[in-house]
Amino acid sequence: MSNPQFNQQLFSTPYPKKDAYGALQIPLYHSVAFEFDTAEAMELAFLCKTADHTYSRISNPTVQFFEDRIAAITGAASVTALSSGMAAISNAIMALAYSGSNIVTSRHLFGNTYSLFASTLKDFGVSIRFCDLTDVADVERNIDKNTCAVFLEIITNPQLEVADLQALAALTSRTGVPLIADTTVVPFCAFSAKKLGVNIEIVSSTKYISGGATSLGGLIIDYGNFDWSKSPKINLLREAQPSAFTFKIKREIHRNLGAYMNPQTAYMQTLGLDTLDLRFQKAASACLYLATALSSAKGIETVNYTGLPGNKFYNLSTAQFGKYPGAMFTFDLPSRKACFEFMNRLKFIKRATNLFDNKTLAIHPESTIYGTFSPADKEKMNVSPKTIRLSVGLEEADRLLEDIRQALQ
Repeated sequence: MSNPQFNQQLFSTPYPKKDAYGALQIPLYHSVAFEFDTAEAMELAFLCKTADHTYSRISNPTVQFFEDRIAAITGAASVTALSSGMAAISNAIMALAYSGSNIVTSRHLFGNTYSLFASTLKDFGVSIRFCDLTDVADVERNIDKNTCAVFLEIITNPQLEVADLQALAALTSRTGVPLIADTTVVPFCAFSAKKLGVNIEIVSSTKYISGGATSLGGLIIDYGNFDWSKSPKINLLREAQPSAFTFKIKREIHRNLGAYMNPQTAYMQTLGLDTLDLRFQKAASACLYLATALSSAKGIETVNYTGLPGNKFYNLSTAQFGKYPGAMFTFDLPSRKACFEFMNRLKFIKRATNLFDNKTLAIHPESTIYGTFSPADKEKMNVSPKTIRLSVGLEEADRLLEDIRQALQ
């Protein structure tokens, strides 16, 4: 079933300013700079005392409308659109972390996120405390006065582990630490991060939102539900409460790092939002169909999808994300060699990275996304050489199943 409230909010979001020609789609403002009538108006804009745009590395009318639509459908206090999902993660962390601080997270992370935390941030004096995010007591043991954030993926990729968001939100609220969640695997039309207590939501808009892998993008979504006076770094911005995090992001971090979303991407992803709910319903229902059918298929050792009743995270996943916890699942074959042979026999499904394209994509994560990690690191991250990841697209499910079955033989 589609989400009528989601679509109502989406399609009723007004343009920041009325278009001179009454265009039904937001115009693409592919301009670097914007003219002012007076020097006084220009000064006010640069001091952020008006909402006028000055320079497209900082803000842009087309990008602003995309951000406004995201805010409308999520109930966010503020949205910042950036050039990729990784840019969204790094900008959010740069706003919070400082030398001597630590981030509490899991080893079950997307490869580049893990690398950012374990390698890049280490050079800046930020330590990472890896723990079991499905064990709230373990998370609490790792939090101290220098913890600047608890970070997680709502369904880990490719391990498909699910943590209890409400339990973690209760803990982080009590301990005065912001909860940051990468929610890329499940789109806005299927669940609300805000209702589950998330403070900062990170999304790779490259995935579901772009509408067929047309463009790279990322989002930082601030729900305005955290007391930033408890943050060792953000508490200096007392005059900006309760939007101190957004103040820090928009007035400093994204301006200085230069990763703001370009207007062409914002235009394309605004169009992608129009069909997000429809595309997700088709892809996710096909994903559940395939995962169910393959659970008894000869040659497959295990199928991992949290929407299957036998999955150990099924009850929690269903409570948080509903019937369709995303349009991705994994399955294990007898060996790494069997995975490569399977991949090479695919005729219809594409061998490619990315998630939630309109096309169905298969990848062997251990040899690709995690290919540069040591065997010891892969084992710690629970990345198996026997695992195939399937991102389900918009093709007919029976045609996809037919291709998988012939590739298994």
